[in-house]
Formats: sequence, structure tokens, C-alpha cells
Amino acid sequence: MSDTLRFPDGFLFGASISAYQTEGGNTNSDWWWWEHIESTPCREPSGDACDFYHRYREDIAMLAGFGLNCFRFGIEWARIEPAEGEFSRAQLAHYRRMLDACHEHGVAPIVTFHHFTIPKWLHDQGGIASERFPALFERYCDRAAQALGDRIAYACTLNEPQGLGSSGWLLGINPPGHTDDRDGAQRAVDNLLEAHRLGAAAIRARAGIPTGVTLALPDIQYEDGAQPGTRSLELESRINDWFLELARKDEFIGVQTYTRFRYGPEGPRSPGNDWSDITRELTETDQTTQMGYEYYPQALGGAIRRAHRACPGVPVLVTENGIATANDEKRTAYIHTAMREVLACLAEGIEVRSYLYWSLLDNYEWAFGYAPTFGLVAVDRQTFARHPRPSASWLGAVARAGALSGAAQSV
Repeated sequence: MSDTLRFPDGFLFGASISAYQTEGGNTNSDWWWWEHIESTPCREPSGDACDFYHRYREDIAMLAGFGLNCFRFGIEWARIEPAEGEFSRAQLAHYRRMLDACHEHGVAPIVTFHHFTIPKWLHDQGGIASERFPALFERYCDRAAQALGDRIAYACTLNEPQGLGSSGWLLGINPPGHTDDRDGAQRAVDNLLEAHRLGAAAIRARAGIPTGVTLALPDIQYEDGAQPGTRSLELESRINDWFLELARKDEFIGVQTYTRFRYGPEGPRSPGNDWSDITRELTETDQTTQMGYEYYPQALGGAIRRAHRACPGVPVLVTENGIATANDEKRTAYIHTAMREVLACLAEGIEVRSYLYWSLLDNYEWAFGYAPTFGLVAVDRQTFARHPRPSASWLGAVARAGALSGAAQSV
């Protein structure tokens, strides 16, 4: 087997989830409120989600059984601090048991402290746009790191913060549901930048663990004659530049991507460029995913290289990469091509430490509900029974071997 297909010793192979999308019953969160108001854009409520809150032991054992050695999951702020200044020892103990379960199975836990959701009491004060948000996030990170930090391998402060200002204050597709509120969007962005800086420092000071931010970095490509503009994705790309500047001082940068977006002289050329239209029909073709995105797993290489150019010397963790599809052979082919991109980046001398597939489970895809199926494991919506797909065993076999064998697959 060629050495070019072998991953470095200690490479982390795993899968990711978020707390809100899988736990179920997060009634104290701003997203629970958002799902249930009369004007909600959400296609369905999250409800019990995957009941991961109660089934985490079996799910972690299942992940390890595939052969994976890393698991990224989130802790829910609304559970840990259900009222301002009131921290739940019971909920922190719950998350500590999850970390213990990872260690029992030889799985390195990567923990996300904020994955889109905030407590309802903070939402009522203005949410991420509130001037108090950075300090409140810093305190939450400090308390959580104090209780959990010694069991965490890597800590992620914020998940994909670059889009939260536009989604919640310009496009109205996330809480608080404002549209064209540019002042609110800018406040949110400024606060998130400061929250990462303060939160990361608090986690390091309290627990001394590697800490960073995870960014959505789609591969944006301009063809001859195309002019960069002010489209939502391009604005988010500029915000990413601000976070990447901060990330130069971090222990790692989390890279997340799913597709590319192409722009020609006449405008967008890629399917799925209307990604913010949550009313669109979710259809899959040979060239697209269930989300309407272009099938382009090669985007991961571009995302890793962008992070490396912006943060030379900072290790890269691929914390999310995946595909929503009803065709599991297509999923396996997608992962295979994406992992070849990781190997190419490694061959170029970029320090990439992980490949984490999104997601372990079919879960709640925010406003799109349960229709998109990203999971290595299908979840019965009535019984919560887990049904691993062949792609889970395939990825586990790669992890066990520490190598990618065979020619690139196609669909």
C-alpha cells in the first residue's frame, strides 16, 4: 500500500453531532421557542430529536464499535445555566458521564460549547446581539471547563459563528428572526468575535486544553470575468477572515465544509446557491445532495488550504464534513474523495489532525426538520432505534487501518 494513502499515527477518525439536534427536549432554549411560535419558518419541531440525552452510552459504544476513535458533541448552555447565574450541578454531572463514556471506549472527546443555541433567558435580553453576551459566554465557558475540562481532548468555543449574524438579523431564518437589521447583525458579529476571545481564554486558564473555533468554509470559486460582490455567502467569508485572524493565537482551527459555490460573470453558477431559502424543495439528483448543494467533496481540500494560509502553523481539525443523501453508496464515495483531499493536504505539509464526519446520526437539521439524512446511522423516528448504514463500517475500517485503500470511488 502506498504511503501516500496512510494517515499519520494518532490521526483522529470520528463523527460529530450537536446537542440540540440530537438530545431532544431542550425546552429552555431559544430554538425551542423559535420552533413553536406561530410564524416559525421551521418545517417541524425538534421534539425528542434522537433521544441522545438518554441513549448516549449506547451511541458512544456504537461509534467505538465501528472503529472510530473520536467523537465531537456539544454541551447545551440552556441546560447548564437554566436561569441567569444559576448553574446546574446535575447537568454538568450528566455531561461529565458522557465524557467518561468516551474514555471508557478509547474515544477522544471534542466538545463544542456553543452550537447555535442559547438559553431563552439570554434570548429575552437580546441574545447574541446583547452587549452582555461576551461576558456571559466567558462565565459559562469558565464554569463548564471547571467541571469538565480535565476529560476534554479539544474544546470548540463557537460552531460556525460567521453565519449567526446574517441568519438571525438579516435573513430571519434563525432566532431572533429579524430581517434587514444591519446594526443588530454587526453587533452580533462583534460580540461573537469577543466571545471567542474571552471564552477560549477562560477555557485555557481553567483547564489548559487545546481550544479553537470551528468555521464553515465553503469553497467559493470565481470564474473568469466574475466579480466578487456582497452576497450572503461572500459576507460570511469576510467574517471568517476576522475569525481566522483570531485563530492564529489558538491551538487549532476547526474546518467544516460540504460543497463549493461558483460565481461567473452572470452570477451564481452552482446549484444550492440559494442556501438561505429555507422554503425551497429539498431534492436530490446525481449532481446534488438532499440540501440542494452541488456534489463536490473536493471542497474539503480548498477549505483546509484556506485555513492553513490564514493561520500558518496552527493545526487543522476537520470537525465537520458530510453529505445529506438517501444513497449510502454516494455517502461512502463522498467520504472517500474528501479523505483523499485530507491526504493531499498532509502530503503538502499541512498539519491536519482529524477527519470527523457529519453526522453520526440522522438528526434535526434546524429549519429543514428531519428530512435531510446526513447520518452514518439512521434513526427510527418512532422508536429511536439505531440502524447503522454500510458507510459507518466502511469509515470504521479506514480508521482501524489508518489508511485509505483503493482507487477513488464514483457514484
